[in-house]
Amino acid sequence: MIKIILACALTAAQAYLLGSVIFGVIIAKVFYHDDVRTHGSGSAGMTNMLRNYGKLAGALTAVGDLGKGMLAVVLGRWLFAVIIPDMGLASICGAYLAAIFAVIGHTKPLFFGFKGGKGVLISAGAALATEPLVCVILFLIFMVEFAITRMVSLGSIIIAVLYPLATLSYWVWHGVNLPSAIFIGVCTGAMAVMVIYMHRENIRRIKEGTEYRFGEKKPHVK
Repeated sequence: MIKIILACALTAAQAYLLGSVIFGVIIAKVFYHDDVRTHGSGSAGMTNMLRNYGKLAGALTAVGDLGKGMLAVVLGRWLFAVIIPDMGLASICGAYLAAIFAVIGHTKPLFFGFKGGKGVLISAGAALATEPLVCVILFLIFMVEFAITRMVSLGSIIIAVLYPLATLSYWVWHGVNLPSAIFIGVCTGAMAVMVIYMHRENIRRIKEGTEYRFGEKKPHVK
């Protein structure tokens, strides 16, 4: 039990600290001498960076957020494999625990006043590092939604809902044991809830018909 607690604590700590490195804030301050969180949606994510500073800033933010999500889950999986290799939980459980705390770090970053982004891309990075096939399928669904509505937020919400269902199905199909399946289900469900909660204002605007659609010359505040 002590080893399980140690593995969970180390995994959570490293993931939260990695998540707290907010590339949107860093890029805006270094290259534009500005704080992106004072503009638009107030988020430090890719969409707000893109709309305020252009394609390069958005792309760099996306790469950074995807990268830290991937690194956090790789380290989490490694920690579980090293510390508790034979205690009933598959090492992949460490990846999903890391994903939760990386998202928490991204949304409530220690280094930037607990105000960061919405966690979509860091979740995508975590998914890409754990089950790339599921990630590809969800990305295709997102692209279809985006082509129809041009709303990034709606696609993010849809993917958040589908992610735990698709992930749990993937690992059950691969024969993961019951404790690990429950652990994975809880972790991915928690990630989905966090991402959806961070989009609560977007959901309100979608209902009202005022949500920003990509390419609008006079976007509504996201």
